[in-house]
Amino acid sequence: MLNWNVGSDFAQFIGFGNYVEWFNDPESARIVVTTLLYTVATVAGGMAIGLALALALNRKLFGRGIVRTVTFAPYVLSGIAVGFLWMYIFNPNIGLLRTVLGWFGLSSPPWFTQEPWPLIMIVIVTLWKHVGYVALIYLAGLQSVPQDLRDAAALDGAGTWRVFRAIVLPLLGPITFFLLITLTLSALQSFDLIRSMTNGGPLGSTKTLMYQVYVEGFQIGRGGYGSAVATILFVILLLVTAIQMKFVERRVHYQ
Repeated sequence: MLNWNVGSDFAQFIGFGNYVEWFNDPESARIVVTTLLYTVATVAGGMAIGLALALALNRKLFGRGIVRTVTFAPYVLSGIAVGFLWMYIFNPNIGLLRTVLGWFGLSSPPWFTQEPWPLIMIVIVTLWKHVGYVALIYLAGLQSVPQDLRDAAALDGAGTWRVFRAIVLPLLGPITFFLLITLTLSALQSFDLIRSMTNGGPLGSTKTLMYQVYVEGFQIGRGGYGSAVATILFVILLLVTAIQMKFVERRVHYQ
């Protein structure tokens, strides 16, 4: 509601002027699309990979405890530290990934300079950091599935895939619903990896709504406009959560 710069003693009341400016800014549509792509890729990819990991870790394997610990460890690391670490790995001149791709006769993509590689790079790092958390939650759910239900289905002639699809997956519904909400909210608020790896670039190709709040409020110093963007983000978070609670929860089967 105010035209106010950070540190200034003067603030001018402009009503919905900041919101009108945001909706009329051509960059806003691009930021929303980037935020949407990042959220869908990290939430869907994280849940799929996390579930696959949980199924693998639920088996009796040698060194299973160590593997579980290693899988979960990236989640507790600082996002800024993870971002700087992966910048060296993705470095097209000296990075480890360049060497690995070279073994297969491939060259390193322009991870930092050409769209859509910067956004793909951040999605990969986000998945690496979060799949351990998703796998841990799914693993707890898998271990709570009653064994007698699996045995009964097996006696009726159901194969492994049929047991998973008809029994295990529905019983994991509450966990899937919980992860869907928490991962979506986390993705919409993601900031640290973008800040440390690309600074929203190149040419704003990795700028999300959360990062725009930081740029407007703390880099440019437009406190009023940054607050308006933060309010828009809050409304989006509220709407996404409400939609998930209203429509997705109906398909969840609680025991």
